[in-house]
Amino acid sequence: MVPAAVQHEEPREDDELLARVAAGNQGALSELIARHGRGLRMFAARYLGNAGDAEDVVQEVFVTIWKQAARFDPARGRASTWLYRITANRCIDQRRRRALRTFIGLDDVRDEVASQEPGAEATTAARQELAIVRDCLSRLPERQRMAVLLRAVGDLDIAAIAEVMGGSAGSAEQLLVRGRRALRDHLRDHLAMAAEGLERKSS
Repeated sequence: MVPAAVQHEEPREDDELLARVAAGNQGALSELIARHGRGLRMFAARYLGNAGDAEDVVQEVFVTIWKQAARFDPARGRASTWLYRITANRCIDQRRRRALRTFIGLDDVRDEVASQEPGAEATTAARQELAIVRDCLSRLPERQRMAVLLRAVGDLDIAAIAEVMGGSAGSAEQLLVRGRRALRDHLRDHLAMAAEGLERKSS
């Protein structure tokens, strides 16, 4: 069992890093990026469905942190929750920008075209499973998807998810319950379709 003192060590370290960032310490910012950058990129990439957009979002997040670290108040919540709240807001902004680009015809859709190369079918089972999960996530309503990703990728608890999303703990819990149920339903449909396809091939 982890001692209580160790359990609270990381949040304290993040608080200290943000205080140093607020004082203009670039090394502290680099350390914060090393600690949280990967998790924030994973969250943003799975929410947005685009690794390039996610990279842009996380860069914006750390620029914001560099400029606004002094606004963080450890008495109001954990540093990681603050980071994910900023990232969630930037993701929403990015989706709006992408929607506008698409509407006026500026989006390059080459990444949306499936590969037709002969070797494209030789993917591993793990990659196929990940693709299915991503597709199912993309079908969830926006707030359900965000809640599920904050829990699964950000490892935030109900209270932290509610804080990030600006709602109550009860509403966050309901979003998670509905999101998980819908995700299971989508996965079940995918599996049923895959099984049906195998039956057709074997007949």
